[in-house]
Amino acid sequence: MLVDSHCHLDFPDFAGELDDVVARAHTAGVGSLVTISTRVKQHGQVLAIAERFPEVYCSLGTHPHYAQEELDITVEDLTARAAHPKVVAIGEAGLDYHYNFSEPAAQQLTLRKHIAAARKTGLPLVIHSRDADTDMMEILTEEAGKGAFAAVLHCYTGGLDLARCAMALGFSISFTGILTFKNSEQLRAIARQLPPDRILVETDAPYLAPVPHRGRRNEPAYVVETARALAETRSVSLSEITRQTTENFFRLFAKVPRPVVAV
Repeated sequence: MLVDSHCHLDFPDFAGELDDVVARAHTAGVGSLVTISTRVKQHGQVLAIAERFPEVYCSLGTHPHYAQEELDITVEDLTARAAHPKVVAIGEAGLDYHYNFSEPAAQQLTLRKHIAAARKTGLPLVIHSRDADTDMMEILTEEAGKGAFAAVLHCYTGGLDLARCAMALGFSISFTGILTFKNSEQLRAIARQLPPDRILVETDAPYLAPVPHRGRRNEPAYVVETARALAETRSVSLSEITRQTTENFFRLFAKVPRPVVAV
C-alpha cells in the first residue's frame, strides 16, 4: 500500500466529492491519508473529515500564509488540541518568502511555536519552505540545538544545502507531483542522493497534479504517479518505493496505526 502523507481534503475543490475521492484513493492502493491543517482557527473542518473516514488522519497548524492572522495561537493551544487521537502531526508551518502573504517575522515566530509544540507532543512537524532556504536552515539548526524534534519538509523544492541540513538533523523529505515535471531535473538529482529511509511521497492535493494528470485537480489516488517517478529517479522498482516510503511514513507518523493486512 501507498500513503498520501499530505493532502488538503477540506479545501473547496473537494466539496461534495469526498466519498468518491477517498474511494478512488483506496482503489489505487492508498491505505492512509493525512489531511493537513492550514489554520488552527478552522481546524474543526479538517478534524471532521478525519473523524468521518477511518483511513484519514489530520495535522494541526498554521500555514505561513496565515501566520499573521494566528499570532495569538500559543504552544499550549497546539499541544492541547494535538491530544485528539486523529491528530497525528503538527503543521504545516514554515516560511514562504515567494508570496510573503505574512511578514517574515510573523512566519518565523509561528514556525518556532510549532517546533516547540512538536517537541512537546512528540508528533512530527510538517514544514512548508519556499524561497527561504537560508532562514529555514538557521531556524531548524538553532531549534534542534534546544531539543530534538521530528520533522518532514513537505513538497520539497529547496536546494541541495537545505536537503543536506535536513538529513543532518534527522528529518525527512517528501516529494509531490513536481518530481514528474520535465523541468524538475535538479529536484530529481536531489531525490537520487537522499537516504532511502528519509523519503516520503504526497500529493498536496488539490494542487500539483503529477504527469499524466498535470493541469487537472490533484487527488490522493494520484500519489502512485509520484511514487512511480521517484522509483524511476532512484532506479528501483515501484514496489520497493512503495514499501520504503510507506515504512518511512509509519515510522515518522507513529501515531497513525498500521492497517491490518488480511492473511
